[in-house]
Amino acid sequence: MNAADLFYSFPRKIDLGLARVAAALEALGRPQDLIPPVIHVAGTNGKGSTVAFLRAMAEAGGLSVHAYTSPHLVTIHERWRIAGQLIGEEALLEIGQRIQALSNQIPLTVFEAETVAAFVAFSETIADLTLLEVGLGGRLDATNIVTKPKLTIITPVDFDHKEMLGDTLAKIAGEKAGILKPHIPCVVSRQADEALAVIERRAEALGVPLLVFGRDWDCYPERGRLIVQMQDRLLDLPLPGLPGHHQFENAGAAAVAMTLYGLDEGAIATGVQRVSWPARMQRLQTGPYAEMALAAGAELWLDGGHNPHGAAAAASYMASLQAKDWRRLVLITGQLGTKDPTGFFQAFQTLKPEVITVPIRTSDAGRAPSELAELARAMGFDAKPADTPMDGLRSALAQSSRPARVLICGSLYLAGDVLAEGPSLT
Repeated sequence: MNAADLFYSFPRKIDLGLARVAAALEALGRPQDLIPPVIHVAGTNGKGSTVAFLRAMAEAGGLSVHAYTSPHLVTIHERWRIAGQLIGEEALLEIGQRIQALSNQIPLTVFEAETVAAFVAFSETIADLTLLEVGLGGRLDATNIVTKPKLTIITPVDFDHKEMLGDTLAKIAGEKAGILKPHIPCVVSRQADEALAVIERRAEALGVPLLVFGRDWDCYPERGRLIVQMQDRLLDLPLPGLPGHHQFENAGAAAVAMTLYGLDEGAIATGVQRVSWPARMQRLQTGPYAEMALAAGAELWLDGGHNPHGAAAAASYMASLQAKDWRRLVLITGQLGTKDPTGFFQAFQTLKPEVITVPIRTSDAGRAPSELAELARAMGFDAKPADTPMDGLRSALAQSSRPARVLICGSLYLAGDVLAEGPSLT
């Protein structure tokens, strides 16, 4: 049995709570108490990108970094970086076997088992810093077993997983604010007023110093640079290495956090530029999908945004490209049945792209392409289904001799399907 099969033998369900994780970690000697200082990141969108910026900055400053992120795109090993390197198969399998031995007494879910594995792996290798990305919510997320992080970050809160986190921004923000710990500083990205009010109330109750976007810090592009302004200093940084205006604020939040952590401006500047995070508005230029697009003179982009807030960020970036160089715009999209396709498509309405809907190979929870196309047509889009993402790209490129701009989007699972065919995961 390989490591992926071992972890997938745990129940693949979401069952929020900390009791099982606490019991498993107790049985394994409380490895969470032995890991390097933690920066804990929650939010609806931007968590992974913010962690990527944090890691790039810290490593540019000479720090050795553990990082736990989810989900993965192609291989399960992507979830764990041990002192900067993806965890090896042998090490992951051995840790998984230790956790599996507890399963008769402690029935962990797959994400809980993966989180326990992160704490075990991080406790057994020396490093300077630990980056933890919340899986879902915050208050009851398995990563929230950490009681004394060095810093916390809350990226933008928006609607997602309403069936588990609540149907209002206030309820969702309450779950995200569950990562706040007494007297531990928290960097807060741009928030709707309703969400920010909840975060501020929770922070006041716990004595948490907040650094809030728009009040305690700001960031903006100026003359080809990214300016991050805090109350007592100003950072003059290169533009982020990840495209899209939304990445300015993810980079800004990371820069503020790493300034609090004590990193110098030079390392922060290097990290902002050096960052890499696949499937976040990634221009594909290698692999079979890219080769097909390049042969047709088309641009091909890949983004894993899967909710209305993520779609708005993608649409904004596509609009900026269209303003500079107008092309026929085509969305190739596959989405999970639990997501909000109406909200997703609404973000693109002013751009009026052609829409091709495709299945998601690696998830049995994907919405049928025919159903997704019907929903898009009901909103006024020219939409049709295709049997596979590759078929969708062929269709997009064959419709016209005019060069196209193609965005494959709607799900990290779909992005993983595409990246599994060959593009680099650096």
